[in-house]
Amino acid sequence: MNRCLNIMIIEDDTTACRHFTDYIEQYADLSITTITNNSYRAIELIQEQLPEAIILDLELNEGKGNGLLFLQELKRNALPFKPYILVTTNNSSTITHDYVRQLGADFIMSKHQEDYSEHMALDFLQMMRDIILNQHICSVEEPLPKETSIQKEKRLKRMVNIELDRIGISPKMIGYTYLTEAILLVLGGQNNNLCTTIGLNHAKTDSSIERAMQNAIKSAWRNTDIDELLQNYTARINPDRGVPTLTEFIYYYANKIENSIE
Repeated sequence: MNRCLNIMIIEDDTTACRHFTDYIEQYADLSITTITNNSYRAIELIQEQLPEAIILDLELNEGKGNGLLFLQELKRNALPFKPYILVTTNNSSTITHDYVRQLGADFIMSKHQEDYSEHMALDFLQMMRDIILNQHICSVEEPLPKETSIQKEKRLKRMVNIELDRIGISPKMIGYTYLTEAILLVLGGQNNNLCTTIGLNHAKTDSSIERAMQNAIKSAWRNTDIDELLQNYTARINPDRGVPTLTEFIYYYANKIENSIE
């Protein structure tokens, strides 16, 4: 078997990341698809790149999210196959380790052990390479169960919530719930009377639904770091307003999510 084992690395230590990129050149049968210190971004990337293996740092103190959040979200996503997950961590809690295994980690490598290094992690995956790739071939040959409408709705809702979280809209805001529902309605094919539909579900007036959603958007543009907003909301905004309109916002995210799942 001559195929490379494609590896995603989720690590926040810049020195460790540099070691991985330096050492990988020594392996003809291993390849790094991407390195990120953001567990939320990793969920997006894994669906795009479908690596066969992941080296996952649990802590991500200098990045965003953490390894546990990544494993939880990965378990919820319907991937064509499960990647092999090698966890590297400074955490020595047996309770945490047990939970990590329940979430799908295949092997835990302690960074406290005397001979730990990034080289050691790559050596381990090289040793496991043929087994992982053979398992991958078997997995993709098995037919996937058809996703139910309820499962699809839950998956889309999680995707919407991740997007709102990224731009700093708090789940505690009532507008967060209404925006989620509005985006899901558009994804479901409804283009008119969004506030009316949501209002009927919550026994609220159209104007109160609209106001709550607009307040949530304004809150994000008022309180979230501008670089975060520019990174996650790339549509043009009228400079006179400074924030997207409600319609612009809802359709931007409906289109973004729809394009990501095509």
